[in-house]
Amino acid sequence: MKELSLHILDIVQNSIAAKATRIDIKVVENPDKNLLTITITDNGSGMSPTALKQATDPYYTSRQTRKVGLGLSLFKQAAEQCGGRFKIISDPEAGTKIKTSMQYKHINRQPMGDIAGVITLLASSNPDIYFRYEHKTPSGKYVFDTLKIMKVIENISIADPNILRFIREMIQENLRNINTTT
Repeated sequence: MKELSLHILDIVQNSIAAKATRIDIKVVENPDKNLLTITITDNGSGMSPTALKQATDPYYTSRQTRKVGLGLSLFKQAAEQCGGRFKIISDPEAGTKIKTSMQYKHINRQPMGDIAGVITLLASSNPDIYFRYEHKTPSGKYVFDTLKIMKVIENISIADPNILRFIREMIQENLRNINTTT
C-alpha cells in the first residue's frame, strides 16, 4: 500500500469483520516532535491471545477465503521503516486497539492519501456502525462523527449521492483548515 489512508481502510475492514459497532480513528500530526501517530480502536470481537501473537505474521489470517493476511504486517512495516512502532492491544471481551507511530519527516513515510474518501466510503457503506474520526495538527483539530451527521440529515440516507459529496467536501475542507499533510 502506498498511502496511510489505505492502511486505515484495511484495518477498519478488519474491525467491521470483527462485528464492531463503534470504530474510532485518530490521527495526530506533530511535526515539531517529528511524530505522526495513527490509532484505530474498535469494540469488535477482539483477538484471542494466540491470534494476537500471530496477527502481524503475513502467513497468518483468521479468514477462510485466503491463506495470507498482509494488512497488519504491511502497516507495521510502514511504521517501522520510518523509525516508528506498531502495537496491538486486543481483548476478546472489549475489542482491539492498533496504534502506530512514525517519524513525521522521514523520507520513506507514506503520504496520508485520500483520507476524506476513505472516511466517506466507510461511513456510507456501513451506516449501522458509529465512526468517529479525529485529526489533530498544531493548527487545530477536526472531528467527524457519524452520529452527529445522522442527526443533521435525519431521514436522508448517508449513502445518498448528495450527502456523500457534502461529507467528502466537508472533511476535505476541515482538513485543509487545520493544514494536514494529506
